[in-house]
Amino acid sequence: MQEKTSIHGAWASRWIFILAATGSAVGLGNIWKFPYITGENGGGAFVLVYLFCILLVGVPIMMAEVLIGRRGRQSPINSMKDVAIESGHSGSWSLLGWMGVLAGFMIFSFYSVVAGWVLYYIAGMGVGDFIAIGGDDAGKVFNDLLADEQTLLIWHTIFVVMVMLVIAGGVKKGLENAVRFLMPALFVLLLLLLGYSTQTGAFAQGWDFMFHFDPEQLSWDAVLVALGHSFFTLSLGMGAIMAYGSYLPKKTSIGSSVLMIAFMDTLVALIAGLAIFPIVFANGMDPGAGPGLMFVTLPVAFGQMPGGQIFGFVFFLLVGIAAWTSAISLMEPATAWLVEKFGWNRVPSCAVLGFIVWALGVAALGSFNFLSDVKLAGFNIFDFLDFVTANVMLPLGGLFIALFAGWFMKRHATESELAMKSPTLFNAWYIVLRFVAPVAVAAIFILNLIEKLK
Repeated sequence: MQEKTSIHGAWASRWIFILAATGSAVGLGNIWKFPYITGENGGGAFVLVYLFCILLVGVPIMMAEVLIGRRGRQSPINSMKDVAIESGHSGSWSLLGWMGVLAGFMIFSFYSVVAGWVLYYIAGMGVGDFIAIGGDDAGKVFNDLLADEQTLLIWHTIFVVMVMLVIAGGVKKGLENAVRFLMPALFVLLLLLLGYSTQTGAFAQGWDFMFHFDPEQLSWDAVLVALGHSFFTLSLGMGAIMAYGSYLPKKTSIGSSVLMIAFMDTLVALIAGLAIFPIVFANGMDPGAGPGLMFVTLPVAFGQMPGGQIFGFVFFLLVGIAAWTSAISLMEPATAWLVEKFGWNRVPSCAVLGFIVWALGVAALGSFNFLSDVKLAGFNIFDFLDFVTANVMLPLGGLFIALFAGWFMKRHATESELAMKSPTLFNAWYIVLRFVAPVAVAAIFILNLIEKLK
């Protein structure tokens, strides 16, 4: 294939790509889910299993997704089509790109609703609404928010506009400028919160909760949890990483860049846990509160602590930035396709997509109030979008990316894109991608469906 250039532009450097892809990977789940599942499944022992799963599943598939994107230099839909044709296969592989783009689109529609909650809490923390608040009152604030469709609509709309404005600026003026500012800001806020957490008097308890090495808690279920999270945490299977890979300079090492992204994603999750759980323990609260930890437990904790208003604001600002950088990557693939398909510039493309995803988000937020009686396959609209994307579309996307790059793409094309200096390393990656990763993702797909449909 003749060397292509993307009509959308290119990242200025390898580090900008790493920051952008890390921003895509670091989302709401990193802030509360990974620290919690670590503490519940053996602490340090679970972290070791998780890192092993990252190396065997997450990193190989992410490398495959990036190399397909860079090879095609277009949206995931057109990259999959062109790379498949180059390899002597049907252009119908573009359907895999379509599934990824659609998955990202659907995820954004309900993700923006949750991000709207975060924006509401940023504002509430900023004006002192949670000072000295009790548990019952904090729960009432959250439940009242869910019941108030007008407030949800306002914050959902604001978040959609925030995301589409960045994407409308293109790769250079939009995505690149955003990650140059937002990712360093995220790390600074995270370290500020960590510093605050060390002064709570319960830092050692938080450390022990997350890193106490207890192999006896490492059940088979814990291994499956580690396997599943190692796949989902890197934003695989939704076209985002493939789109970002299409803007990657030719001479940039894919392997070392992906390893750095995986490292930074894991580091953020671990530091987030060390920042959050000492605050939880210092206030005698339940670290296993799940999503309620963020919107009920932590506001109470911050409300009771010296300086809590300031650092509660910092915490929700951190979560808001994580949601923003993730959401940008969810909508970039669809935007890139519209630009390629119709020759539009980004402003009308973002206006059209923004309106459609906003409307779908209105239906999702209605699940908690005016559309609560509407059911799809037994789920409300919000839960249906979550179930279909997380349990069907993303695992299938990851599975077929591994199969395509490992079995259908020409070997010389993958060797050319990865440009590994060591044939041994390339062969190891190739074997893992062809045999280990597909089996692991198939297991995630099947076991998740069984668990969810019980």
